[in-house]
Amino acid sequence: MQTFDAFRIHEQRAGIERLQLDELSPGEVTIRVHWSGINYKDALAGTGKGRILRRFPLVGGVDLAGVVVASEDAAFAPGDPVLVTGGGLSETRDGGYAGYARVPAEAVVKLPPSLTLRDAMIIGTAGFAAALAIMQLEHNGLVAGRGPVAVTGATGGVGLLAIDMLARRGHEVVALTRKADSAPLLERIGAREVQVLDEAPPSTRPLETERWAGAIDNVGGALLSWLLRTTRMQGSVAAVGLAGGAGLNVSVMPFILRGVNLLGINSAATRRERRLAVWARIAADLAPRHLQDILTRTVDLAGLRQAFDSIIAGHNTGRTLVRIHDDER
Repeated sequence: MQTFDAFRIHEQRAGIERLQLDELSPGEVTIRVHWSGINYKDALAGTGKGRILRRFPLVGGVDLAGVVVASEDAAFAPGDPVLVTGGGLSETRDGGYAGYARVPAEAVVKLPPSLTLRDAMIIGTAGFAAALAIMQLEHNGLVAGRGPVAVTGATGGVGLLAIDMLARRGHEVVALTRKADSAPLLERIGAREVQVLDEAPPSTRPLETERWAGAIDNVGGALLSWLLRTTRMQGSVAAVGLAGGAGLNVSVMPFILRGVNLLGINSAATRRERRLAVWARIAADLAPRHLQDILTRTVDLAGLRQAFDSIIAGHNTGRTLVRIHDDER
């Protein structure tokens, strides 16, 4: 029986193991995995520094892209290139850090013709979350030309992809970052302005001078509170991440006096119809134009642990791609 390598996470340890197909979580679609990626959530799960997995052991990796080798669902046939982001991967079922995956058909998305499997995993959950945030902001009235749009955590995967997508849509993007040396990269992918944040927390007045037509926040905590207090009348802030803290210290004044909207972005729980719509936009008018700039390194399964540590320590910029099989597609 065929065996393959997998990065498997146990309650007290994690590492590469040899598995067989029948050891994986059940699913209607069996996929030969070509590529995966690393998100902050993956780093937390793989190092045990965050309670991401809901059962043990599981193969890590919340994303995967590969080719169908077998399917019990008529919507997919052997040879189909597909991708999966979220859908319980590396939470309740085995994920993408393995030679093969078995996935429920409802979580599988056919690869858009304009993307390669590699492109899809440079984008991954990070780009999916960025696109979902932009669509939510647009639904709540964000229109290009109405004012600057802030992106915090700008050098992370979500931040860089959000900047690229927003700039493509014609928005004036302001990148907020603590990494001063990243300004050339941020400007190259579309930031009109880069603001370097110092270590001092933003002020805590109930309302600040109006600045932003909208914002995508990847940090949380004090920075999210400040964004809400500085967003313009009827503007919206999409909250994607909480690397800077899960607390939120803000009065109701931005919401009542300015009509500001706080939009929660949960990419993992997105329903299938919405998920397909988001990927359709990613393949069309939200297609990132600077994927090769956003991709900063490629690792194999043996390099996962070092990459996780770098991301947790805040040393990482951009997206890290995980090569599962050597054949490019």
